[in-house]
Amino acid sequence: MKKINPISEIVGETTDVESWLLRAGLKFSDLGDDAASIAIRKQWREYQAAVHRCCVTLHQPPLRVQLSGDYASLRIPGGALTNCAIACRVVPSP
Repeated sequence: MKKINPISEIVGETTDVESWLLRAGLKFSDLGDDAASIAIRKQWREYQAAVHRCCVTLHQPPLRVQLSGDYASLRIPGGALTNCAIACRVVPSP
């Protein structure tokens, strides 16, 4: 897999794996059975759990919350840290 490209704009979270992968310029078809792909799949599961917890805590849909703090790295496939506290915030309305 190639270099991970971070997103620059502030966007809410997603429950769609394709949208999440696009943040790093990846497609689901890019994933294989290599170690990096396995790590990205694990990161997706961690990301989804963190998003769910933020949505429940803030009583907001995924598009209205944003992971921050230690879990901000989960927002971009390939930039994961594990075993960190979750911080999240409500995304301002446009």
